[in-house]
Amino acid sequence: MTSLLCCCQLAAGAAAGPGLPALAAASVASEVPGGRSELLLSFAEAERRWRERSRELRLAEAAVSGAEADLRSADRAPNPQASLNLASISPQEGFGAGSLRDKRMDSILRVEQVFERGGKRELRRQAADAMLQAVRDDRDDVARQQLQALTSAYYGLLFAQEAEGIAADTAALYRRSVATSELRHRAGDISGADLSRLRVEQQRVENDARQAQAASMRARVALAYLIGEEGNAARLVASDGWPAPGEGADAGSADPAQRADVRAALARLEAAGKARDLARSLKTRDLSLGLQFERNQQNLPGNSFGVGVSAPLFVNHEYEGEIARAEADLQMARESLGQTRAQAQGEIEQAAADLAASRERRLRLEGGLLADAERVLRAAEFAYARGASSLLELLDARRTWQQVQLEAANARADHARALAAWRAASAQ
Repeated sequence: MTSLLCCCQLAAGAAAGPGLPALAAASVASEVPGGRSELLLSFAEAERRWRERSRELRLAEAAVSGAEADLRSADRAPNPQASLNLASISPQEGFGAGSLRDKRMDSILRVEQVFERGGKRELRRQAADAMLQAVRDDRDDVARQQLQALTSAYYGLLFAQEAEGIAADTAALYRRSVATSELRHRAGDISGADLSRLRVEQQRVENDARQAQAASMRARVALAYLIGEEGNAARLVASDGWPAPGEGADAGSADPAQRADVRAALARLEAAGKARDLARSLKTRDLSLGLQFERNQQNLPGNSFGVGVSAPLFVNHEYEGEIARAEADLQMARESLGQTRAQAQGEIEQAAADLAASRERRLRLEGGLLADAERVLRAAEFAYARGASSLLELLDARRTWQQVQLEAANARADHARALAAWRAASAQ
């Protein structure tokens, strides 16, 4: 911003003519609506608030809690079943007289327990454990993506602030230029046509400044959502500077197998394999063992015990549908893993290429174009103040200077976003 302020002061002084004071630079976001103070945020502070308040992270943590509950449910044997039956009740004589113990009926108390065979419980536990790992990896992947979104939003606000400052400086410069030119027009130094052109240009830059303010507010709202500061969106100010141009210069290849989304897909493949094995184990019959106690009151009162075993009869089906479905789910998990690996590899390579390109663009702008545009503007202001060039040439130089400034700010923002994308793509 130092070169911008110097140039604005030079431009205002040249337009005003010799001896007139230069324009003081406009500050960026010095006051927010309602007179409330700014809320300055470093990136580290924004990340801290994001980790504490992110809705997406809380949803991911809730999903992990649900998967942990599923694991507890899967690693349990079936509960026993208890039943009480009354039998041998005569439709003619009914229950008979006397107390409950003397009624003419038999009572049977039975307890049954299903014993699973074929390793069903262990397979359920293994499948649920693999799904728990997948959900945990999903949580890490959500954090990876949301951190990239936070970084983009933070530097998006920083760019919006810089663009707002450039637009505000330019608008202030033109307001001062128009005021000075009106005096010069009355003195006969410039024509009415030149004054009208300046006024038209002033309205254009005023519109640009208003749009920059709206864009800055949109950037604040986007960042406020991510860090849970919706009520303070208008107060947010990104206080950090841009990442150094050298950051990410050594970006190389990364192993996609270590990314959270690839790990999640691999865990889902393992869970699908266990689910397939569980479906196949349904063909192994479970046995139900029953123990009963019977009190006989019909003929000779007495107590007796009994035991029984039951097993399903595979008469109508042998779980062919369940097995076929599990096989299809396993194949889908294999394909999903291959797709996720390919996408991760592509994202890593694309992010590295984008980072290299954005870094080179930023270095070209900061290393040469900005200085060239500033020299052109200085020369145009100097020449116009002495009547050696036309107003159109001055306006063209000013537009070029503003455009190059915005392009340089955009290049810094692109580099910051590309750096965040590469770090997210190669995150372990």
